[in-house]
Amino acid sequence: MSCFTTEYLQIPVVTRAYTTACVLTTAAVQLEIITPFQLYFNPDLILRNYQVWRLITNFLFFGPVGFNFLFNMIFLYRYCRMLEEGSFRGRTADFVFMFLFGGLLMTIFGTFVSLVFLGQAFTIMLVYVWSRRNPNVRMNFFGLLNFQAPFLPWVLMGFSLLLGNSIIVDLLGIAVGHVYFFLEDVFPNQPGGGRKMLFDTPEEDANYNPLPEERPGGFAWGEGQRLGG
Repeated sequence: MSCFTTEYLQIPVVTRAYTTACVLTTAAVQLEIITPFQLYFNPDLILRNYQVWRLITNFLFFGPVGFNFLFNMIFLYRYCRMLEEGSFRGRTADFVFMFLFGGLLMTIFGTFVSLVFLGQAFTIMLVYVWSRRNPNVRMNFFGLLNFQAPFLPWVLMGFSLLLGNSIIVDLLGIAVGHVYFFLEDVFPNQPGGGRKMLFDTPEEDANYNPLPEERPGGFAWGEGQRLGG
């Protein structure tokens, strides 16, 4: 138990908080403490009945426990943690800002496409940002496909299509991820652009040993290595 607690506390704070909230929300639904009808995104109930918690809870429920839930939670945990310990290391407030920025855009867009749960789209956004920041990583999907990291969100969308799921959720996640990536990574490098840390300035640590972010692995659908390595 102490070993589990130690490992749990080693998870970065934002990743730990979000994944824990998702697991607890799903457990509450499975135990029939709450129902999905109390969680889903409904603008009318939010505005007229002041059920503002729906702005958050619709990002926390990924469906009943099963393959789809496990698949989404694995990707959420892996790529959220790699972002937080990688390009957002020492920039917790900026990472939280990315959450808020992505959540706000998805909420606005979700209103027009009638999506009731946005957690999967949020996961795709995280995957998209990570993949664009690691363009030289080679990925392997279930041992069947080999491709470079920037194609990962599109491969996941194709996988959703094969499973008979709507790809609108994936497209929303990709779109929001691209908007954030453009504003944070592309635009500042254009003439007249300028990049600044919104909140945190990461401190240099001579003893820091970077995580092997080029190996998202542990799973056949997420393993990779950097080209030329």
